[in-house]
Amino acid sequence: MKNRWRWAIVGLVIVAGVTIALWPRGGNDDRGPDLTAERTKAALQPCAAGGTAKGRLGGVAATCLATGTELDLAKAVGDGKPALINLWATWCEPCKSEMPVLARYAREPGAARVVGVAVKSEQADALQLLTALDVHYPNLIDGGSVVAALHTPDALPASYVVAADGTVRFVGDPRLLRSVDDVRAAVAKYGGAA
Repeated sequence: MKNRWRWAIVGLVIVAGVTIALWPRGGNDDRGPDLTAERTKAALQPCAAGGTAKGRLGGVAATCLATGTELDLAKAVGDGKPALINLWATWCEPCKSEMPVLARYAREPGAARVVGVAVKSEQADALQLLTALDVHYPNLIDGGSVVAALHTPDALPASYVVAADGTVRFVGDPRLLRSVDDVRAAVAKYGGAA
């Protein structure tokens, strides 16, 4: 009789354990916080994802801040025309002065595609900063692969021009883009016309 009770208790413990393990957990998943409101306020241009993956950026993953979806960086910038990638962070003061300049350049007819990449920053903070600065060009957030692929220097901001053939060149002169003319000259010098 004692043996029967022991097996009954063991069975109940197993059933309880399985029930607890399989019981649905409400509202807590791996997607992180809901950033729909922040994305709407930021009103970012969509991230392109249909370009051609050329050069060393192929296979480099980043998350589009406009949608929260992961995409290939090379496809986001590789449309056969020069593009400018600007790495920035929410805590970087020079970045905060450069990004509005890039936004003005991006609105010009014939401008190269400008793609921002937030590094070492949280998505919500990045979206709030973009909203505050009135910056709407496409932006991504890096989980570390963009910084690694570009061999980014320690100081931010850091800009790179991607030529039509996928060649990536660091913009070292001028290091900080202070005017639309600086941006235009950097794109011409490091990647071709625009």
